[in-house]
Amino acid sequence: MKIEKLRVGIAGYGVVGKRRRTFIDLNPQLTTVAVSDITFCGDGVLPDGVVYFDNYQKLLTQNLDILFVSLPNYLTAQVTIAGLENGLHVFCEKPPGRDVQDIKNVIKVEREHPKLKLKYGFNHRYHASVAEAKRIIDSNQYGEIINIRGVYGKSSIIPFDTGWRSERKYAGGGILLDQGIHMLDMIRYFAGDFEEIKSFVSNSYWRHDVEDNAYAIMRNKNGCVAMIHSTATQWQHKFRLEIALRDSLLELTGILSGSKSYGEEKLKIIPRNSGSAVGSFYEITNSYLEDNSWRDEINEFAELIIEDNPVENGNSTDALRVMEMIYCIYCADEKWKEAFKIQL
Repeated sequence: MKIEKLRVGIAGYGVVGKRRRTFIDLNPQLTTVAVSDITFCGDGVLPDGVVYFDNYQKLLTQNLDILFVSLPNYLTAQVTIAGLENGLHVFCEKPPGRDVQDIKNVIKVEREHPKLKLKYGFNHRYHASVAEAKRIIDSNQYGEIINIRGVYGKSSIIPFDTGWRSERKYAGGGILLDQGIHMLDMIRYFAGDFEEIKSFVSNSYWRHDVEDNAYAIMRNKNGCVAMIHSTATQWQHKFRLEIALRDSLLELTGILSGSKSYGEEKLKIIPRNSGSAVGSFYEITNSYLEDNSWRDEINEFAELIIEDNPVENGNSTDALRVMEMIYCIYCADEKWKEAFKIQL
């Protein structure tokens, strides 16, 4: 018996929306039938037969099963809610909105539609280096996590001087919310939630009303301390995450991306040299030359819809918790909190 493909609509057909479509259409159980973007001049049909619209409201009039949301932060929550209320499974890019209240509003509607699947695009979990680090940590072969240190940075807030990403009323936040959210999600993925947070947040370089640097130190109930620097003044793009375990150090460096600007993706495993005063001279280096994260993320989403399984990676609880972390970092800097009247 022929199985009908799940019909997909994509709200926001920019760089990310188009990349999502590539892997949606590679999945034998999915097919893109309609897209929307404000850059379209009216409505019509693409050369490959996919219908296009100049706004998401028109997109939602189509016969769809799944909605992919690849829109600016000020629209993501309301469009996700609209998708759920129209009976659609929803995949939404990060962040889930501008602030904590946005994701709480989504969760309220999600609970009214328990048969629908809602997943957020915490794509870094699907990178091979991150998946292998998670496997090692969960195996407990090197013991518990002692501490975590991370740097994730690029050279500007894009667009450079204008556009929604540089304006708080549209974006909700700057580099921490835009890019640092991935590293915070990974820290949660590895070590759980953190109760104590201290921070310094600054917009002193680019002078937007969103942050260009955020520095945070956090501690969880088990005593694990995590430090993160999320920056838009990293003139050579950088991704580095160090996880110190009782008997080994895991170093994740580089992350495969569309820009290729973060370097080769590697995971180093450096076992503790017991009794050595100079540290270990031995390491195992795994290099990853292919990024299958987008493919694997979409394939998982399709499978859990078809099999009616719960969303375990990138669910709304993950989205809420990481947004709470971000806003705790904002609020832990009293000057930043006061300057922009930020609330949890």
